[in-house]
Amino acid sequence: MLALTLLALLAVQSPADAVGTVLDDWHQAASVADENRYFNHFAPNGVFMGTDGTERWTVSEFRVWAKPHFDKKKAWSFQAHHRHVDFSADGKTAWFDEALDTPNMGPCRGSGVLVRIGKEWKIAQYNLSIPIPNPLANEVVKRIAGAPK
Repeated sequence: MLALTLLALLAVQSPADAVGTVLDDWHQAASVADENRYFNHFAPNGVFMGTDGTERWTVSEFRVWAKPHFDKKKAWSFQAHHRHVDFSADGKTAWFDEALDTPNMGPCRGSGVLVRIGKEWKIAQYNLSIPIPNPLANEVVKRIAGAPK
């Protein structure tokens, strides 16, 4: 029922609003630990890149990593408060960046790509990052260089 309602909503929205609705629903699914709804927003060949340089996961790899969180009914909560969306000339690809509030990591940034598959927008790539203020950049770079590999 939810998927049908979401599809009906997407049909009457502007393309940018439709992409925003998908992203908002994806974030909301994580916040209530709805694993199926969350992962159904990915394209079959989707990729999630986390904040650690080693975190580049296919959808199936990410699902394995995330499953214990969803099983405990405690996934994560990201709230977008500012988002930019752009589109390819043919309207079948969208890319975005969004400012996020998170209770455990503080301010974050998400960016990525969605592709239109049939009538649905699917997440092909999502990149989660923690913005580092420029005055802290040198210190962070030094700490990363000294971290265990």
